[in-house]
Amino acid sequence: MAIIHKEHENWSSRLTFLLAAIGAAVGLGNIWKFPYITGQNGGGAFVLVYLLAVFFVVTPILIAEVAVGRWGRQSPPNAMANVASSQQRTRRWSVVGWFGMLAAYLIGTYYSVISGWAIAYIFKNAAGDFSGQNAAAVGAQFNDLLASPGQMILWHGIFMGVCTLILARGLQKGIEATVKVLMPALFALLLAMVVYGFFEGDMPRALHFMFDFDLKAINGRVVLVAVGQAFFSIGVAMGLMMGFGAYLPRRISIARSAIIIASSDTLVAIIAGLAIFPVVFAHGLDPAEGPGLVFVSLPIAFGSVTGGLIFGTLFFILLFFAAITSVIGVVEPMIAWWEERSGLPRWMAASIVCLSIFILGLGTVFSFNLWSAWRPLAAFEKFADFGYFEILDYLTANIMMPLSGLLLAVFVGWLIKPDMIRAELQMKNPALFRIWFWLLRWVAPISIALILYTSL
Repeated sequence: MAIIHKEHENWSSRLTFLLAAIGAAVGLGNIWKFPYITGQNGGGAFVLVYLLAVFFVVTPILIAEVAVGRWGRQSPPNAMANVASSQQRTRRWSVVGWFGMLAAYLIGTYYSVISGWAIAYIFKNAAGDFSGQNAAAVGAQFNDLLASPGQMILWHGIFMGVCTLILARGLQKGIEATVKVLMPALFALLLAMVVYGFFEGDMPRALHFMFDFDLKAINGRVVLVAVGQAFFSIGVAMGLMMGFGAYLPRRISIARSAIIIASSDTLVAIIAGLAIFPVVFAHGLDPAEGPGLVFVSLPIAFGSVTGGLIFGTLFFILLFFAAITSVIGVVEPMIAWWEERSGLPRWMAASIVCLSIFILGLGTVFSFNLWSAWRPLAAFEKFADFGYFEILDYLTANIMMPLSGLLLAVFVGWLIKPDMIRAELQMKNPALFRIWFWLLRWVAPISIALILYTSL
């Protein structure tokens, strides 16, 4: 089937691009995942490695990814093929776009299930289900949710229905209109939660936990998880930034925008930690609780303090907003590809992609109940305890995204003429370009290669 080179919309302004890109980056990875893996990996030691990974490994690749997207002006596979052709390279480099886009698509299939939990907990907290409940009772409510395929499917379906309605309206009427409202609301709610944690929580202990950099706590696992989280959180090598770059007018500075995106995403992750850990420590809860930190530990805290009914509900609304802006980001490149490939109307392409995500997401739903004892890779010692969801999470965050980032760094750093990529970036300062180019050519690929080696 021939590719239909359909003209896509452009972002209406630099601000809307930044809001959408930050919204796609800021999500469950910041508010749900970052706090609990910080707790599991030594607190400040993990935060230090994470910050280094963001600015010296991930941001250079983010700049390259957005540049390829704007240069190629298509969905990630077609953008990679177009840029490769312009450099007299094989169009088979489109595989890099495919790899990233597939990683984002697979992430969307389980991300939407977890996002459904946030919707369920908005209603649970607002109804006072956690008020005065002890740890056992709150934990039982979470376990009851996970054990019920019907409830999980309902909330998963509602979440994907909302995403479909937004994406079907297109770039400016759908994605832009949504992020203009949700992103300011998200930041306001997050800051309100930090203020709440300052007065109702143990902020000094939280600050000590997050910023006491004990270098002896850094080991191979901490580095691996930190780099994987940096990729996952910012959304690099998932195709979404390449897809968003395809809609970017040439007058907008890619490097400056990428730094703003990475900095904003990292700031949100840190602020999320400062919103959650004070409450966790004030109530004697375990910061290494794991995925249940947000859905078990925090409801215990909110159920036992003044204002917990209001602030707990606001927190889960915040989580829902973050999830929406992220999922529409990871799904958009696949919708763009369907439009280019088939010429389908926007609403039909969005419906097909979102329906397929809902169907594949049932695998994650069942991994918590009907398939809870299934261990597909039990023959391999490293993955003996991994269920379907754990395998999918590990595959996408620790293998597919870093590998996609490695290939992208090699392609832009070694196969594109430096003068041409500099012209695309419109980076006028030669010293800054040389620093970025050196990080992209050497630091990023070597770091990722080492991470991939240790993760296999």
